[in-house]
Amino acid sequence: MSSPFAEGEGPQPPQILKTPVEIQANLRPLLDNHIPLQLRFTERTQRYQTYLVEINRDKGWLALDELIPNDGERLMASGEAFQIEGFHEGVRIAWNNPHPVHLGELDDARCYWAPLPDEILYHQRRNAYRATLSGQSIAAALGGKAVKKPLVGRLLDMSATGCKLSLPGNLQSSLQSGQVYDQLRLELPFGVVTTAAELRHVVFDEKLDLTFCGMRFYGISGLTQRQVERFVYQLQREARRDQVTDRFS
Repeated sequence: MSSPFAEGEGPQPPQILKTPVEIQANLRPLLDNHIPLQLRFTERTQRYQTYLVEINRDKGWLALDELIPNDGERLMASGEAFQIEGFHEGVRIAWNNPHPVHLGELDDARCYWAPLPDEILYHQRRNAYRATLSGQSIAAALGGKAVKKPLVGRLLDMSATGCKLSLPGNLQSSLQSGQVYDQLRLELPFGVVTTAAELRHVVFDEKLDLTFCGMRFYGISGLTQRQVERFVYQLQREARRDQVTDRFS
């Protein structure tokens, strides 16, 4: 089946999941982790941000938060079909909604109820272990010819093939998916590493006033690759040690 979200590259090919158990299991992380979702009405180019705020498995409905910017509310209320995508731990989850939605309330806040999708696209875009930074604050900067001045932020997680950054403010309009940035600078505990990187996806969270960027290392040198792998391995060991400690505490 063709899909507007399908992509031809990645460590694993996209899969279409159709069983209710698979669909709900893969939507649940988007809800539990408060993942920003990108929504686009089928006949329009404007993208909106929303969140999955509830899944009602028994009734077969899901609830979406209000749209940002709010001019999308009019299109939602008029029943236009839309597409949604979200990213979680290297996995792209996407689905289409051709059905009208219903305005409602959840915990005294406005929401939109839509039927659970009949199918979702599941795309594992990387197969390298990705280590999350917990309790560490590591500075990062994105620079080079593609930006007027370096964009300074924080490193959130890292794998042998890429990383995730948070940058202050709304940079969605100035950053372009697929663009290669000449200098990604990461101030790791044992030294600064610099490499080119390709922007794989970019999402702005208005509530946090942060732009989240998924980066893929591009043309990385052997020395820098070894430094990255060393750091990821160190984080992986710490995570395993913490899991053992939690198990026996």
